[in-house]
Amino acid sequence: MKPITAATALLISAMASGATAAPEAYVLDASHSQIVFSYEHLGYSTTWGMFSGFDGEIQFDQEDPAGSSVTVAFPVKTMLTGWEARFNHFMGDDFFAAADDEMVTFSSTGIEVTGENTALITGDLTLNGVTKAVVLDTVLNQAGDHPRQQRPWAGFDATTTILRSDFEVGAFAPFVSDEVEVMISIEAMAAE
Repeated sequence: MKPITAATALLISAMASGATAAPEAYVLDASHSQIVFSYEHLGYSTTWGMFSGFDGEIQFDQEDPAGSSVTVAFPVKTMLTGWEARFNHFMGDDFFAAADDEMVTFSSTGIEVTGENTALITGDLTLNGVTKAVVLDTVLNQAGDHPRQQRPWAGFDATTTILRSDFEVGAFAPFVSDEVEVMISIEAMAAE
């Protein structure tokens, strides 16, 4: 019979106790993270907008993705519309009437792994002072050491659809679509 080494004993002890690695903290790379949204305008066109340069944190457990979590927050007024008059209209009384410090927040409440690199992330979205549960259909694009930064990095894409009226910004529906398609692409780096 072979003797049990200290390393083997530690491994057996960890397996017996069900110990797993804890999620690691990752912070969003603001320069490579964006949220793009679109809606139909009177049936004539699709109009696009974006949020970029926001902060957030992911507690990423690559071995057990269901044990991960994500939180993101950014000011409503960081919305980019490509046209100043549209931005002013969105920030006016018909829609947000947003104060300078009014935030959009998302905080995950659960993750259902659906495939090798896919998951449904459920979370609370707070927009215009209203909080509703949303589900992000998410893909892990890649995780590993960044070739230039020499530290762990991860990239994700996600999509969801929200109803403007759920967040009390449903003016002019159905002429301007109540449904808003949301596409998210983020990069995150291991926290230092």
